[in-house]
Amino acid sequence: MSASDAQSEPEPTAERPYMPGYGIQGPNEGSGLLPWSWAVERMRAARNFWLCTVRPDGRPHAMPVWGAWSGEALMFSSAVPSRKMVNLRANPDVVVTTEAAENPVVIEGRAEVVTEPRALQRFIDLVNSKYATRYRVDFLDPEVNATVAVRPQRAFGLRQGDFTGSPTRWRFTA
Repeated sequence: MSASDAQSEPEPTAERPYMPGYGIQGPNEGSGLLPWSWAVERMRAARNFWLCTVRPDGRPHAMPVWGAWSGEALMFSSAVPSRKMVNLRANPDVVVTTEAAENPVVIEGRAEVVTEPRALQRFIDLVNSKYATRYRVDFLDPEVNATVAVRPQRAFGLRQGDFTGSPTRWRFTA
């Protein structure tokens, strides 16, 4: 991450999530509240993410996707007629999680289709770097493959080995 990336990333409010019955410690106990940089590091390192959407009839739908953290949103692409995109057009509210249950990061946000050429180029550069691919930006033709940005509204994370002393919820201002 460059210095400019660190400056552009919004710093959310951190707090303990409400988890009755789990013996969760106070915000200054255990590991304490995790910094947002902890979550960003895990999102940048995660190879796969689970995307959870809701079908138009209300049934849940989960699928793995490749994704890249842009500095303000988790981005992924998907074929325009895919189930994911049909769901997102009907309801843009999503949950995206890192693939591993150890040291998880869970994002709640709204999906937005991105078409601005600089944003598409930024995403393709991130994907090519992260996954050692050689996609060209024309792969993201909005008529064929939608590019989606999920800006967090809330996020959750916890550190393996400190279940009661590390859970952190981050809240983002709009």
